[in-house]
Amino acid sequence: MRRGLTALLALTGILLTGCGAAKQDRPQVTFYAHGESVRVAPVRYCEPLAQECAEPRPDEVRHLTVPADSTMQISVSEEIQTAPWQVVFSYRTASGEQRQGRSEVFSPKERFAYTLDLSEPGARLEQVEVQRYTAVLVDDLESRQFVIGGTWVLKGDRPDPDKS
Repeated sequence: MRRGLTALLALTGILLTGCGAAKQDRPQVTFYAHGESVRVAPVRYCEPLAQECAEPRPDEVRHLTVPADSTMQISVSEEIQTAPWQVVFSYRTASGEQRQGRSEVFSPKERFAYTLDLSEPGARLEQVEVQRYTAVLVDDLESRQFVIGGTWVLKGDRPDPDKS
């Protein structure tokens, strides 16, 4: 009985260690703006053929203070850039109007980084997502649809005027 319990505890420890390692092995994205950076783990992540996906993890959304008129550099890990990926973002204009945009879809191994510049005076970034495509589905009409297999999310916070 004692040997069985010891073996069970050892196996449980190995499995728990493996689960933790799997989360750490997930590719990350680094967002950099206004002298600060943050590394972000995926909110949603699927294996390459999108047949197995981890449960969404909204707790992985990160925040970074992004003043108006700031550019943002986005660096992706090697695992992300080996598949098509793009940047999707939302922002507010100086007049308060909310707008959305997206980069082009980058081909596999085309680039490791992207600079997001809103090029609109007074614009303030609210949210940025890096989306890695996992598979391409072709329907009966031969049209292609991309499947998003990974999403990394950053919320842009307004600077605190009292900390200037």
